[in-house]
Amino acid sequence: MKDSYKTRTTLKVANKEYEIFSLAELGKQFANVNKLPYSQKILLENLLRCEDDVNVTRDDIAALASWNAKSETSKEIAFTPARVLMQDFTGVPAVVDLAAMRDAMKNLGGDPKKINPLSPAELVIDHSIMVDVFGRPDAAEKNAEIEFERNQERYSFLRWGQDAFSNFKVVPPDTGICHQVNLEYLARTVFTREVDGKTQAYPDTLVGTDSHTTMINGLGVLGWGVGGIEAEAAMLGQPITMLIPQVIGFKLTGKLPEGATATDLVLTVVQMLRKKGVVGKFVEFFGDGLANLPLADRATIANMAPEYGATCGIFPIDEETLTYLRLTGRADEQVKLIEAYAKTQGMWRAEDDADAEYNDVLDLDMSSVVPSLAGPKRPQDRIPLSQAKTIVTHHMTEMQDHRAGGPSRHQEIAKFEGEGGGTAVAAEESHHAGSIRVKDEEVNEYDLNDGAVVMSSPPLLPVPIHPIHRSWSPRAFWPRTPTKKA
Repeated sequence: MKDSYKTRTTLKVANKEYEIFSLAELGKQFANVNKLPYSQKILLENLLRCEDDVNVTRDDIAALASWNAKSETSKEIAFTPARVLMQDFTGVPAVVDLAAMRDAMKNLGGDPKKINPLSPAELVIDHSIMVDVFGRPDAAEKNAEIEFERNQERYSFLRWGQDAFSNFKVVPPDTGICHQVNLEYLARTVFTREVDGKTQAYPDTLVGTDSHTTMINGLGVLGWGVGGIEAEAAMLGQPITMLIPQVIGFKLTGKLPEGATATDLVLTVVQMLRKKGVVGKFVEFFGDGLANLPLADRATIANMAPEYGATCGIFPIDEETLTYLRLTGRADEQVKLIEAYAKTQGMWRAEDDADAEYNDVLDLDMSSVVPSLAGPKRPQDRIPLSQAKTIVTHHMTEMQDHRAGGPSRHQEIAKFEGEGGGTAVAAEESHHAGSIRVKDEEVNEYDLNDGAVVMSSPPLLPVPIHPIHRSWSPRAFWPRTPTKKA
């Protein structure tokens, strides 16, 4: 790799040396570097490290280093993520493709063992479990047993892939959802690898095959969801071409009042960002309020990036980040490296830091957040809890009138017919009274009325089981800890 701007230098942490590409050195040539948002600094370091005059050129680096928040740019850059995160539904086809490539290599007389992911790939098996048994003490255990029986062929194949390919790890079934595992176990925040006999350190970045990959943004890790083809391309070392993104700053001040939860904060943030319009943009959270926001709340806000439409919703590295990393068992050596690297590269959040430059900024005093509710499909339609009775009663009355063929329904039909549509008698609903009779598996009958709350078990979220309870036989099929701690 080239180093046109001579930014390659050495970082020493606890008697160990790491090769880094220094943003401080680049800042001596481009005064704007120090004013870049946190997320742009991650992209800039990525360009410095991957400069090859093919995918990344000297001009690409200059364009991002000279980024002007007051103007839009049409400059494309090539982003190379440090790793790829997959879940089993989209990950299995990728492993099948690798296996097919090995077959082709063997048929051509080559060494099939040379076919491996070029970028580290981590697959979390979390989309296969379904709730077949419920309402009994051993439900989780029974569901897991059925899961292994139902998916034995797929799991056997993935187990083979884990052993056959280098740079490929599989987190076994019944461990947790991929975002939880990524946040608590897989994320490094600062990645390391051996290059030409030296240990390189650089920001942990990723793409994932799930839209809510953005949860990891709460840990200061830049990443977002992509399709299976894009993820497979990244796994094979191909960079992702993107325009230099616009970055919307979201300034948080104050602290949540008593009685308000992270969910209330998230609903407020989503509503504000949906109103602003942030599709295709980066959202970056900053401000003194971050000192009062635990990492779990940050991850919750970042997780909702698909709901407010942004590519990512990222938080910078600070003391809270390190506290969480220690809490989740990361090695002291790794935590010290993260702190030293972030401070050296200007990626550390401190109370007295000057704000970065953003394309636009939204402000929220968290003390103004109130308890709220919203439906799962439209989280932006937030209703303050204090107004819930009035608003819900209004909508219920309107809905019942609509169902019974009242004025609001007739107005809609007239509008429809006026646009060339027609009506069908069969379309008329029979349950105008807002009541429906249902039966459960045991043939019990119930009347569900307007306003009834129905609880259901999610079909795709595995229930983690503590190791001491794993006494059932399928566990022998897959070792408990197939991966090494990152």
